[in-house]
Order: sequence, then C-alpha cells, then structure tokens
Amino acid sequence: MNPEDAEAFVRARRSRWEALALQVRAPVRGAEEASELARGWRALCADLAEARRLDLADDQIRWLDDLAGRVHDRLYGPRLRVGTQWIRWLRDEVPREVRRSGALVLWAHALLYLPAVAGALAAWQSPELAEILLSPQSLDQMERMYATPANDRTAADNLAMFGFYVMNNVGIAFRCFATGVVGGLGSVFFLVYNGLVFGVVYGHLARVGHLPNLLEFVSGHGAWELTGIVLSGAAGLRLGLAIVWRKGRTLAGSLEAATPSMVRLVAGAAAMITVAAVIEGLWSASPIPRPFKLGFGAVQVVVVLAWLMGGGRR
Repeated sequence: MNPEDAEAFVRARRSRWEALALQVRAPVRGAEEASELARGWRALCADLAEARRLDLADDQIRWLDDLAGRVHDRLYGPRLRVGTQWIRWLRDEVPREVRRSGALVLWAHALLYLPAVAGALAAWQSPELAEILLSPQSLDQMERMYATPANDRTAADNLAMFGFYVMNNVGIAFRCFATGVVGGLGSVFFLVYNGLVFGVVYGHLARVGHLPNLLEFVSGHGAWELTGIVLSGAAGLRLGLAIVWRKGRTLAGSLEAATPSMVRLVAGAAAMITVAAVIEGLWSASPIPRPFKLGFGAVQVVVVLAWLMGGGRR
C-alpha cells in the first residue's frame, strides 16, 4: 500500500462520508431523500471496496462498514419488523464481528481454556491442589450435586440449579466484560480465574467418579454458555485496548471507534447465554437418556461453529 494514495483517498472522500453519517441520523422524508440516500450508500459501498484494496487501517474500514450497514438499514429496514431485524443482525453482524476480532476472540479462548485444562489436571491428580481454588465445602457440594444423573433429581432441585447457573453465568460474563476498563487486565484475570475454577470442578469430579453425570448435564448448553463468556471476555479486551492503545486519538475518540465492535460482541454473548439458559431449563435436567443428551450436545457445538464461522458471509 502507498500511504500517500491512502491519505489522498481519505481526504478526498471524508467530507462525503461525514455528510452521509449526519444524513442517516435524520428521518427519510419522501422519495427524493430516499433516492439521495441510496446514491450515497452505493458510493459508500464503492469507497469501502477501494478502502479494502488500499489496505486502510482496520478502524477506518470498520467505521465505513458500520456506516454502510446503518445506511442500508435506514433504506430497507422499515420493511421488516423490529424482531426480524434483530434476528438478522444477530445472524449476520455478530459472526462477522467475531471473525473481524478473531485475534481477541482467540486470546479470550486461550485465557479461559488453557487454565481450565491446567486446573482439571491439577485437581485430578491432587485434592490438595483443588482446595487451593475451591474450598472443601464447595467441592463437597459439587460432589453431592453430581452424585446422581440429572434425571434422578427432583423438579425443585432442577429449578434451583437452573436459577443458580443463569445468575452465575450472567455475573461471570458481565465481570469479564466490564473489568476490561482496567486496561483489559480485569478481563484477563476473570477469564483465567473462571477457567481454573471450571477446570478444578471437572478434574475433581473426574477423580471421584462423577464426571459422566456432569457431562450429561452440561453437554447440551455448554457450547453456548462458554462461548458467550469468551465473547464477553473478548469485548472486555477490546475495551482495554481502546483505553491503552489509542492510535493517536483522544480517549473519547478511541472508545467511540471501538464501541460498535464491543456492542456486537456483547450482544452475541447475551444471546448465547440466553440460549444456554433455555436449553439448561428445558433439556439439560430432563429425564432423557444420556446418549441422546450427549449427541444433542455435539450437535450444539456444530451449530455454534457454523453460526460464528459461516454467518453473514453473503
């Protein structure tokens, strides 16, 4: 890329982009304004293609992409119900953002799953190591909870566990995102800590022989739940980067540039945790044979991967 060509390209079109950004905020009145907005959108799409060819900075391309999406929604969105727009946005925009933020998402995965593996191995080999992170009372409670298959529990037990896991996972996801305000360090800490806790629980239950019961319960909703936590952590890392690495912007400008990305990641996390809660309440503790539950869980892994890797590629 020739930096001079890129700078000239941005200078020549910046005023038009800014005018279009103001225009899309106002309501469209009449066919003439709609036609003008459509011309601006077509020109912007051509500019976006040229910006990618010139290899402009990622934040500039994201801003143009977001603007093109808002103009498109202003032109064509009224034809759809709000609920349909929201579903389409989740279907397309969230997976696009996950792929655009691939490095942060991979880091969040590593920060959660690598400590989980380490914690599981440590707890499996030594009860003393398990008690460093979880108290003996907590480990005993886990043993009692998973001493029997999920379908042997009472309806009251299932309801109590459902409420506990929903509140617990929402809290974890919120902390993984919100603590990113401390330069991303809070998100790193909570991803690592929760990964260790998850791993210790799995390793301890494997050592005492209750792991099959745990897997039966979590297999159906685990892919949605854990990936939602990962996306929350990635959004927190994005927040931390916007604060620490401003690329010459003011703090407000850096946060404004990062906000569309964070909103998509957090929305995706919220949707995934909601799906996990529904599956957990209606399926995970139901009296369905274990092989069917494990098979259903494998299907959910495929569904999550297909959505995040294939959504919005039109």
